[in-house]
Amino acid sequence: MQQRSRTTRRSFLKRVGVAGVAAGVLPQIISSRALGAANEKLNIALLGSGGRTRQLLPSILRAGENVVAVCDVNASRIANLKKAAANEPEGIGAAVENAKVYEDYRKLLESEKSVDAVVIASGQRWHVPMSMAALSAGKHVFCEKPLAHSVAEARQIREMGKQTKLATQIGSQGGTSDTFRRSMEVIQAGILGQIHDVHCWINRGFPPSAPINTDEDPIPEGLNWDFWCGPSPLLPFKRYYLGGCLAWGRWLDFGDGHLADMGAHGLNLPWRALKLGPVQRASVEFPEPLKDSYPSATKFRWDFAAREGFDPVTVWWHDGAQAGPPEELGKELLSTYNKVPTDGVLFVGERGLLCSGAWGAGGVVKLKGEARCRGVLDHDACKPVRVTLPRMKGQNHMQEWLDACKGKRTTFQPFSTAANIAEIAMVGIVAMRFGKPIEWDSDAMKVKGAPEADPLIHREQREKWL
Repeated sequence: MQQRSRTTRRSFLKRVGVAGVAAGVLPQIISSRALGAANEKLNIALLGSGGRTRQLLPSILRAGENVVAVCDVNASRIANLKKAAANEPEGIGAAVENAKVYEDYRKLLESEKSVDAVVIASGQRWHVPMSMAALSAGKHVFCEKPLAHSVAEARQIREMGKQTKLATQIGSQGGTSDTFRRSMEVIQAGILGQIHDVHCWINRGFPPSAPINTDEDPIPEGLNWDFWCGPSPLLPFKRYYLGGCLAWGRWLDFGDGHLADMGAHGLNLPWRALKLGPVQRASVEFPEPLKDSYPSATKFRWDFAAREGFDPVTVWWHDGAQAGPPEELGKELLSTYNKVPTDGVLFVGERGLLCSGAWGAGGVVKLKGEARCRGVLDHDACKPVRVTLPRMKGQNHMQEWLDACKGKRTTFQPFSTAANIAEIAMVGIVAMRFGKPIEWDSDAMKVKGAPEADPLIHREQREKWL
């Protein structure tokens, strides 16, 4: 059995760099769970203990796994997590009370030799640094979305995901549903004919883009604010940054707004169903000058080349209070939903439409000449389509990863594929911050003819906490 490496993300990147990862210069780290022990309980560490972790925790506890360590730079969050666990029925959360507490994820990974796997839900700026550190230490990784905070990070974690034998999974829960996977099969079977446009949307908006507020609030006791900012710039503390992903995620130093947050869900089905390759062009429209926060509304556009069996396609992302597909397409949905859904993914094909929720689940089909949509599991035209993708019993996203940690299956949404969806969003963010449409050179990882865009592709990081 191979011994777990103590390689940190910082030392790893210094040694091999992005090019080295891409070339496969990666230690083949294998945890003990990857080698068998399929019926044993996993020892799991939680990196981040906020609201999203509290939502994920019950599925871990009900699966019978052990939570042995918790890490957060905000002591009150850990206290709240332990309190929530104690309220789980049948006493299954009582063991969380005894979990060891850490402020520094690096010390946890080095000290807790029994940990088999980590669950990361600590904020977008932390997802790749923590994931790479955990994989380098031989731990399986479940990471919440958004996976990456730059194009360069998406490439790093994609290549590491390709090389590792450890189980990885991104928190795009809709991808585990039967309807998500059936929509993929239906689209790839050609039921809609060629698809030239896909519209993704959520009618959720932020206030207009604003500058960073430099009037600092008092830092709460028990919060290591410098560590909270981590690889991002150290900003003056404001209470509103602690309000969850819709609070910090608005500010471009910490996150990338609704595109990164919900785009991880909305772009998932198009990338998978249409077997999208690299972005060729990206552009975005928004209603006010861009400052330090995400705009109040956006309309992103990405163009993709033809692939085997697929024509060129344009994918759109819409957010803001009035977001939705173009009006004429929205009318096609009224007979089914009575109004345009508040979120969705709409494939526009030569023979008809397929519409799902923004998470990619609950797909319905409406072929030309039909009055209403019918579900992808029930539509007469879909029934003959062969089942080609595995299904997860109970459609339990966390259980799929837990099973993969024990060698029982592979995950459907590992980092090696999820990073490609993250990269689409991050190329869009480059176009947004660059201030004009871009031609994207995927092989070189550059904006064509614009070397001044490089800092937007490779975001500068503070190494103090890496």
